[in-house]
Amino acid sequence: MAKPKTIFICNKCGAEFSQWFGKCANCDTYDSLVEENATPFGVDIPTKGGVGNWHVAPGGIKSSSKKPAKARASLTFDQISDRQIARWESGYGELDRVLGGGVVPGSMVLIGGDPGIGKSTLLLQVSNELSQRYRILYVTGEESGQQVKLRASRLGMSNPINVDSEADDTKKEAIKNTENNVENTEDDLAHHSIASDLYVLPETDLEEILREIDSLKPNLAVIDSIQTVFFPALTSAPGSVAQVRECTAALMKVAKHEDITMLIVGHVTKEGTIAGPRVLEHLVDTVLYFEGDRFASHRLLRTVKNRFGATHEIGIFEMVSNGLREVPNPSELFLGNRDDPAPGTAIVVACEGTRPIVVELQALVSPTSYTSPRRAGTGIDYNRLVQILAVLEKRVGIPMSKLDSYVASAGGLNVEEPAVDLGIAIAIVASFRDRIVDPGTVLIGEVGLGGQVRSVSQMELRLKEAAKLGFKRAIIPKGQKFPDLNIEILAVSKVIDAIIAAIPHQSLEDIDLETDEDEE
Repeated sequence: MAKPKTIFICNKCGAEFSQWFGKCANCDTYDSLVEENATPFGVDIPTKGGVGNWHVAPGGIKSSSKKPAKARASLTFDQISDRQIARWESGYGELDRVLGGGVVPGSMVLIGGDPGIGKSTLLLQVSNELSQRYRILYVTGEESGQQVKLRASRLGMSNPINVDSEADDTKKEAIKNTENNVENTEDDLAHHSIASDLYVLPETDLEEILREIDSLKPNLAVIDSIQTVFFPALTSAPGSVAQVRECTAALMKVAKHEDITMLIVGHVTKEGTIAGPRVLEHLVDTVLYFEGDRFASHRLLRTVKNRFGATHEIGIFEMVSNGLREVPNPSELFLGNRDDPAPGTAIVVACEGTRPIVVELQALVSPTSYTSPRRAGTGIDYNRLVQILAVLEKRVGIPMSKLDSYVASAGGLNVEEPAVDLGIAIAIVASFRDRIVDPGTVLIGEVGLGGQVRSVSQMELRLKEAAKLGFKRAIIPKGQKFPDLNIEILAVSKVIDAIIAAIPHQSLEDIDLETDEDEE
């Protein structure tokens, strides 16, 4: 018996090599190559057709057939149906926003996130909502059926059927026919869960899962999680590169062929990326990341890849006692108390995809007691913070090299786009001078290395969000004109001009560190 050929696959990027190396030549990751069988032993791989009449010639690959050209399986755009695909409403507007308007039938969605962040809770709640209109199969490889039912009861998913609703007639008939032909009264029907089309399958064997999908024919299947599913024909352990890749490919083939929507849960590594080969994210249609701080109640659902909508959209959820609750107005969540402003705070408008979010930035500046000053940023880009500090020292005259600087975004939201640069600069100056920024003012703009305030994208969208929340004035870069948005526009071209406009009763002399009191 011939020894099966082995190859080495990088578990980070999926690159293949004929021998082992200490570092992957494709992604420069050390100790990431894993040995696998090139062809699984004992598995017959079916092939359709063959090379046909093609042969290799000195001038390249040529065909010896003289028949006229004719398409076998390919189609032109005129032959492909242009029917509109109706998306499903998941019951959660935040999830529909992230997916681009709803769940696309036959699509494959990968959801990753830290342990305990709420991935299974979100999918169980979505499955319960969709089960009122579609047949759902929830495959769990990490919990038993009793554990899933216990969690469903905690989430309040045991509401009785409304027997007076005409929409539930088909469900009531299904219950009557499946209870061993025993006639049920309306009181008996009231004890059944409204999620009667939600089926739970505690299984990790891929063949059993595919057999159940073929038998049940669900409209949507949830796989929780892909790292626990294994293909018995492969000798590698569950969660390995080969297992994750082959199981995902098999599920994708079923989803596309049978038009079944797949929602797959993926574990993440300590770096925050989805565990397994990088090809996993290339196979699926949509990649979502569920983020959040374990010390905070809010959760962010962020889209990284979406073949059916825009990327970098976010959905905001809040973890409460009975599960996840969507937050329709996230600006109020990340906006501090405007009635009691404190020195060193500034309000900015960040954009996540097409969603504007008003965020409060907080800064603290104090004399350093070390040789090198400390810089710390929470929720902002550290490199941009260091750059803004250098601009304030060079162009404004504040000795930031002698001061410790701490900047954070309220609520822990990551706002790393350049449009928040001006807000960071104003908050730092306000903390340095111990002054309060006008609480009715928002700051939008990118700070250049020469002290300029540069324009940013989606400015009108940001201003509309600020006006809706009651802000009276906006300091923005000069050169942009907008219609009347019920908010006063103050255009500036330099950081120093923005400082004078944002902090009341300020002047250039007040900003200079070398005051008469310092000289004394």
